[in-house]
Amino acid sequence: MNVIYRLLPILMFACMCIMLWQFLSGAWAPLRAFLNAASGYLLALLFVMIGIMWAAWRHWRGDAPNWIYRLIPMDILDRLSNLDYIEKAAERLDKEAVLLDADKLSQDLQAKVVGQAQVCQDLAQQLRRRLAMTQRNRPVGVFLFAGPPGTGKTFLAKVLAETMQRKLLHFDMTQYAAGAFSAAQLFGMTRGYVGSTSYGALTAGLRDHPNAIVLLDEIEKAHRDVLKNFLTAWNDGFVTEASDSKQIDSSHAIFILTSNAATDALAQLQKDFVDDPDTLRSASVATLREQGFAPEVLNRIDRIFVFAPFSGLDIARVCALEMERMINSYGLKVAGKGIDPQIIVQLMERYKKLGLAASSRDLVRALEESIADSLIQARERDYDTIELRLEDGKVRARVSRQTPPGGYNSGTPPHSGNTGGGNPQP
Repeated sequence: MNVIYRLLPILMFACMCIMLWQFLSGAWAPLRAFLNAASGYLLALLFVMIGIMWAAWRHWRGDAPNWIYRLIPMDILDRLSNLDYIEKAAERLDKEAVLLDADKLSQDLQAKVVGQAQVCQDLAQQLRRRLAMTQRNRPVGVFLFAGPPGTGKTFLAKVLAETMQRKLLHFDMTQYAAGAFSAAQLFGMTRGYVGSTSYGALTAGLRDHPNAIVLLDEIEKAHRDVLKNFLTAWNDGFVTEASDSKQIDSSHAIFILTSNAATDALAQLQKDFVDDPDTLRSASVATLREQGFAPEVLNRIDRIFVFAPFSGLDIARVCALEMERMINSYGLKVAGKGIDPQIIVQLMERYKKLGLAASSRDLVRALEESIADSLIQARERDYDTIELRLEDGKVRARVSRQTPPGGYNSGTPPHSGNTGGGNPQP
């Protein structure tokens, strides 16, 4: 009886088709002749419809045989799961806001980036607000890092990508100053030209990593034709690949632009409006426009962060961090309190003499040149712990073997020695 009830809709449909057939057959002679000629096709169509209804019914029950799905293509989610539920969940996930802990992000950035506490705080707050938007047709943010060289602009972008676990797409814009050719390197070559089958560096990067952090170093050095191609990415949320005209989504990316333009003026503005970010931004925009910065680029920047020159102990901290990185690059480690404070003071004095043109990297590079041979000798002797000492006006590297897990032995290890160095002054 249950089988009859389940088949009843199909039987009723078949009866209605037969009744309609009988009615039309006796209604009009020409129509009757047509129906007689096409009766075979109509009957076949009836059986096909009945078969489709039967297959749909079996699918609805969840016990349809596999051969049905080979004959009738279906979405794999509809075949193996609940498509409606998944569609609703996907729509909800697309609209869900990303709630960022701005305080934690700021702390993580400040732990690695020295001397730019205000920038780190403001940047974290901006990202929190923008990531919280559920609907967005442009990038998460287009930020300009402006200020003197060597103040941590590029480094902050790298730390941000590492902290947020996003891919970093780093482009040195001084290499894209040649107009159309430079644009092709980033956005692809128009079809018909050599190389038109491959994507540009930027479009390929955003295609593979839609939520990447795109770092455009020294943006003012790029050709205007290159900058024009970025405008749609910043304004409309997509960038067009020239080789196949596909639109690559950029609405999930974060664009960071760096600039060394108007260093002196921006440094002064930073001092004058340190507690007034809105006035600082407007004044910075006016200053950059006077320096020839492209107005169409400035109009699409969401926020300008002015990096302050290092001062006081921040200079010492940066020098110490740079020295540690330099020594680590040789596969060595710095022993606890292993850097003579006189070396850092000497670098601080050098930094202040250079003024706004100072860069901690330049100072530490000079130090590296003076002690590179000592570091190489340390590696050749299989030492991995090093101390730097200022002796007779020269920096000398004192090396020792790795100390036992109990801590660093202040005494001279059995296999230790001093290697000559030089003066850190360039």
